[in-house]
Amino acid sequence: MKTEKPILIVLTSHDRLGDTGEKTGFWAEEFAAPYYALVDAGLKVVLASPAGGQPPIDPKSELPDFQTPATRRLADDETTRARLADTIPLREVWAEDYAGVFYPGGHGPLWDLAHDPVSIALIRDFLAQGKPVAAVCHAPAVLLAVETPDGRPLVEGREVTGFSNAEEAAVGLTEVVPFLLEDELKRRGARYRKSEDWAPFCVTDGLLVTGQNPASSEPTARAFMERLGR
Repeated sequence: MKTEKPILIVLTSHDRLGDTGEKTGFWAEEFAAPYYALVDAGLKVVLASPAGGQPPIDPKSELPDFQTPATRRLADDETTRARLADTIPLREVWAEDYAGVFYPGGHGPLWDLAHDPVSIALIRDFLAQGKPVAAVCHAPAVLLAVETPDGRPLVEGREVTGFSNAEEAAVGLTEVVPFLLEDELKRRGARYRKSEDWAPFCVTDGLLVTGQNPASSEPTARAFMERLGR
């Protein structure tokens, strides 16, 4: 019987919130909800990050107000937390070894994965092999620098979503982030869509699956699994 290929989850390695002196990283819910959706569906998951090892967790995402069943499960899951502490360096990852890739958000990806050449090439390879690419909240930034084979922006003419300008303003970071995701997606010709602030919302366009905010992480994972044929 053919062995099903695992799913790759790529996390940020960036831990500084601009020049504020505060920490950032990946948002716990945006990792935990998709991760458990995938493993509970019987899929194997491999974790990677640009630097390898322990990716930084945004400390705000571990505050009581932001806890969900998935984050509480992660807090009690020693096996998964040990796996998180030992992610594979992204340079050691090849698209042909995986069925699809999922990028959790948090502010970290705006600084590293948005222009990481290894990640950009990896996304191109996944799509060229007909495999789905999913990203939630700030993580659709990983699509910004990806081009089609004819040199056009990947998102041009595609329906996508991601953390909105209004949501960024609500968390008070409009002047801190290196760019506003909604603006940059539109600038590259994306057909940007959004729902109400903080409401669950995801968009599927071909092999691309994107979610707007933390509340969208589980719906994005379900839509991603549909693209996987699960």
